[in-house]
Amino acid sequence: MDLRSSDGWIEVICGSMFAGKTEELIRRITRIQYARREVVVFKPVIDNRYGKDDIVSHTQRRIKSISINNSSELLDHLDHLPYAVAIDEAQFFDNKIIEVAEYLADHGVRVIVAGLDRDFRGEPFGVMPEFLARAEYVTKLQAICQVCGEPATRTQRIIDGKPAYYDDPIILVSAKEKYEARCRRCHTVPRRGKNE
Repeated sequence: MDLRSSDGWIEVICGSMFAGKTEELIRRITRIQYARREVVVFKPVIDNRYGKDDIVSHTQRRIKSISINNSSELLDHLDHLPYAVAIDEAQFFDNKIIEVAEYLADHGVRVIVAGLDRDFRGEPFGVMPEFLARAEYVTKLQAICQVCGEPATRTQRIIDGKPAYYDDPIILVSAKEKYEARCRRCHTVPRRGKNE
């Protein structure tokens, strides 16, 4: 790989679902492309909600991407180091994605990571806390609470019209049919009772 002498860095775009994370990621990718610089876009295979070969915002803005199963595959798709690497839905990747991002940034690549900072329970999600600690730049976006209209920082999972239980599986890839943006006050995650 070509080593670059310019400074690289890591920037993170995070927030709840429907906060505009992918929209912001696409905006940054487009600006890089307007500047005629190379950017390579990745997403996890598990995120197939709107298509296999694109990252897609909830407003249907899309941009071509490479789907990978795990973080080790990312470097396999780079035969040289581009100006930037963008990673959508980073919370779904294994812990090695941190090492890959640090390697790229240390070698002059601008690494832009987007993902949920909290899971449906309101707890830190996957590798995102580590990314937030290591990033030079962090943008935390808010959605609008679908109950009261206040700024929303959490993601509410809804199953059969009711909030999902705390001990339900963490990962359930879906969109507005199973999730809502909620503020701290309106976000609820009940514990499962003994008789259920």
